[in-house]
Amino acid sequence: MNRQPGNLAVALKYEKPHAPRVTAVGRGELARRIVALAEEANVPISENAGLAQALSHIEIDQEIPENLYRAVAEVLAYILRVAGRIK
Repeated sequence: MNRQPGNLAVALKYEKPHAPRVTAVGRGELARRIVALAEEANVPISENAGLAQALSHIEIDQEIPENLYRAVAEVLAYILRVAGRIK
């Protein structure tokens, strides 16, 4: 989950061996609902306004483009650290 505080949220899903997919994009109230659902499900949240903005232009259920792999990999590594799955 990646969000820009208050007005933009983007949810990602990653299943090997595929690239991460955008599963939700919302602004305003919808963004707040996406974040609330993630928090209820104990999904770690990363705040990166630039990445959220770039991801918000990708169609729902589409894989992220190669030029965003590195940035999304950093978010996924953060999420895995927070979840205790890597050190």
